[in-house]
Amino acid sequence: MDNEPIVNRTSETGAFTPRPAQQRILDYAGGPMGISAVPGSGKTFTLSLLAARLVERLAGQGRLDDREVLVVTFTNSAVENFRSRIANFLRQERGLLPGVGYRVRTLHGLAHDIVRERPGLVGLSESFDIVDERTANEIKRDAVIAYVQQNPDAFSAYIQPDYLQNFRRIERYVFDDAIDIANAAIRIAKELRTPPFELQAKLNAQSGAWPLLDFALHIYADYQRSLFMRGAVDFDDLIVLALQALDADPDYLARLQDRWPYVLED
Repeated sequence: MDNEPIVNRTSETGAFTPRPAQQRILDYAGGPMGISAVPGSGKTFTLSLLAARLVERLAGQGRLDDREVLVVTFTNSAVENFRSRIANFLRQERGLLPGVGYRVRTLHGLAHDIVRERPGLVGLSESFDIVDERTANEIKRDAVIAYVQQNPDAFSAYIQPDYLQNFRRIERYVFDDAIDIANAAIRIAKELRTPPFELQAKLNAQSGAWPLLDFALHIYADYQRSLFMRGAVDFDDLIVLALQALDADPDYLARLQDRWPYVLED
């Protein structure tokens, strides 16, 4: 990758004149670069303009058919914002076809792309499904209800005794908190790429009683079994599975690195 500035310091965006910090971003030529920005500083505008200029560079190299500028952001609304801005810069100021030479994805969307292209690398079928948040919460809630019914004293150390006399009261005041506990534990476990059986073995090796951890691990195990029976994964799984896929096949990783020579993360 060469290191000459992408563009001259002369503004190419009509009335827009970049500030010195913005100009340093627009002069990016390759390698790691971090941007510290406060809300309202023009970060989205500047990154969109940088993406358009990087697309222009790929066009000059004749690589728009096999390479893309990858922009990764957090929300779907941010994806649409970036897409719109980049398309306008390409169409109005560079005479390039919008929608070509760049890809804008959320982190979960990117993980889905990676896994969907090579699902066999992580033991999934070509037709695997993704459960939405509502379905995932329903599965967890059913697991929590079943656990509390089978273990009515599970939370006795954390709840006033008079609340434990009425299951309806437990259902009303405890279940939402219990689901929050399970969600937090499941999210952390998946970020650590640790399956339920491994965590359960570690818990069993500890002395003392850990009722909340035991509860959370039971919900985690039940939840994963339910996903397996559906042939499905959730959004947290996608991140982990994408990492596993890239670790499993260095050639696949190298192909993606060649496909996306520039990665801009918002």
